[in-house]
Amino acid sequence: MKLTHEKNLTTKHKALKINLDKRLYGTFAEIGAGQEVAAQFFKAGGASGTVAKTMSAYDMTFSDAIYGPVDSGRYVCEERLISMLNHEYGLLHERLGNKRGANTLFFSFANTVVALNYHKNNEPHGWIGCRFQLEPEGKYHDAVIHVKMQDNDYLLQQQVLGIIGVNLIYACYYYHEDPEIFLVSLMDNLSTESLQIDMIKLEGPQFEKVDSRLMSLHLVKYGFSDVALFGSDSKILQPSDSLYKKNIVVLRGRFRPIINVHLDMLENGVKQYLNEPEVDKNNMVVVSELTLQSLQVSENGDLIDEKDFLDRVDILCSLGQTVMITNFHEYYKLVAYLSKITNHKIGLIIGYPNLEYIFDDVNYKNLPGGILESFATLFSRKVKLFVYPTLKNNLLMNCMRFNPPMHLIDLYRFLITNNKIEDIHHYNEINIHVNTDNMLDLIQHGEEGWEENVPKEVVSMIKDRCLFGFPCVVLPTDNKELI
Repeated sequence: MKLTHEKNLTTKHKALKINLDKRLYGTFAEIGAGQEVAAQFFKAGGASGTVAKTMSAYDMTFSDAIYGPVDSGRYVCEERLISMLNHEYGLLHERLGNKRGANTLFFSFANTVVALNYHKNNEPHGWIGCRFQLEPEGKYHDAVIHVKMQDNDYLLQQQVLGIIGVNLIYACYYYHEDPEIFLVSLMDNLSTESLQIDMIKLEGPQFEKVDSRLMSLHLVKYGFSDVALFGSDSKILQPSDSLYKKNIVVLRGRFRPIINVHLDMLENGVKQYLNEPEVDKNNMVVVSELTLQSLQVSENGDLIDEKDFLDRVDILCSLGQTVMITNFHEYYKLVAYLSKITNHKIGLIIGYPNLEYIFDDVNYKNLPGGILESFATLFSRKVKLFVYPTLKNNLLMNCMRFNPPMHLIDLYRFLITNNKIEDIHHYNEINIHVNTDNMLDLIQHGEEGWEENVPKEVVSMIKDRCLFGFPCVVLPTDNKELI
C-alpha cells in the first residue's frame, strides 16, 4: 500500500495521534527557546501516555555535567545534540527497558537552539534530532536536522520550533517508509519564510538504502534550503559550520563531466587567490558549485535526473572536491549567502562568458535597483572575480578585451582599478581551444577525441559505469565473459 502524505493534519492532530498511540513512549530534552516541542504534546491532551520525562539544561555547567563537555566550545552544534540523544536514550532503556521494553517503541527527542536575542543581531539556528525504535527491543534509528529560523520575533521562533519538532517525531513513526515524504512533511504547517532546513541525516536499519546526497538535493529542490554541501568523502556537511570564517573559493559549472579546463581554472585561480592579502592557505575551502538550474532536464525546470546528479557528485568527490548545490542562479545571491557565514575574502573563479553575463542588464530586471543593486551586493563585500580567458572568433577574450555596455564602462574600470576583477594569468593554452559544450556530445556518441580533454580517472569512471550517455554495455556482475 502506497504511503500517503496527510498534508491537512494540524500540529495538534499530529501530537494527539502520537499521544494516543500506546506503543510510543519517550523523553524530551530541549535547550534554548523554551520547551516548545514538549509543550505541544501537553496541550494536545493525553500526554501522560507518551511523555516519560521533559527537561532543559540551559546552564552550560549543568549541561556539561549531564552530557559531557563540548570539544568545539559551541553548545548549539551537532556534537551537543548527539551527546543529548546518547544520554537520554540510554537512560530511557536503563530505567524502563525491563519494565515495558517488550511492548514499547522508545524514542528520545532533543534540540539545542539559539533563538533571536534581545538586540536582534544574531543568526538564530538549531540542531534537532530524534532517536527512535520501529519495533519493540529493536535497533534505534536517528533523524537529525539543522534549521535556520528567520522570523524577526522571538515568540514566533518558539512556535516554529514547536511545530518542526512535532513534525519530526511524527515523520519518524508514520513516514519512515518513504524518505521523500518524510522530508516534505517536516514543513507541514510551516513556511520557508519562517524556517529553512539546510541539513538532514537519516541513519539506522530502515534508512540503509537512503542516499543522504539525494535527501540534501531535495532540500534545495523543494525550496527548504538554498544550499546543500558535501565533503570530498561524499558525506553531508552543514554549510554554516563547514564554511564558518573560512577563506572560500568557488568554481561554478555544470561539470557534465568535469574536464581538464575546469581543473586548470581551479588550479590557477586558487594560486592567484592565495596571493591576495589576508588569505590563509590553512583556513581555505575550495568549493565546486552546481546550481539547481544546471541539474534540471526539462524546460520548465520541474525535473531533475537524480542519477545524473549523483554521477556528477561522485566524480567531483573522487577528485577531492567539496561540492555545493545552490538555488542561486545569480552570483550576487551566492555572495550574499557566503558573506553571512564568513568575513574573509571570497574568490569566484569564472569563465569569460560569465563575466559577460554578470554585466548584462537583462539579468537584473526583477531587481528594483537593477544591475547596480546586484553589484552593491556582489562587489561591496570582500569578493574578487578571477576570470579564465576564452577563445572567440580566434581572438583571446579576457578582462582587458571585455567591452561592457557604454553606461557601465566607468563602473567596470572602477572595479578593475580597485582589484575586484582580475584575469587568470597562467593557464594551459591547449584548453583555450577546447569547446567545453562539445565534450558531452562526443561522449554520448562514443566519438574519439574527448578522452584527451578529460582527467584520466574521470575517463575510467565514464567508461566503466557508462555515465552521461556513453554508449556501452554493462554486464551483470556474475557474467564472466562476453556473449
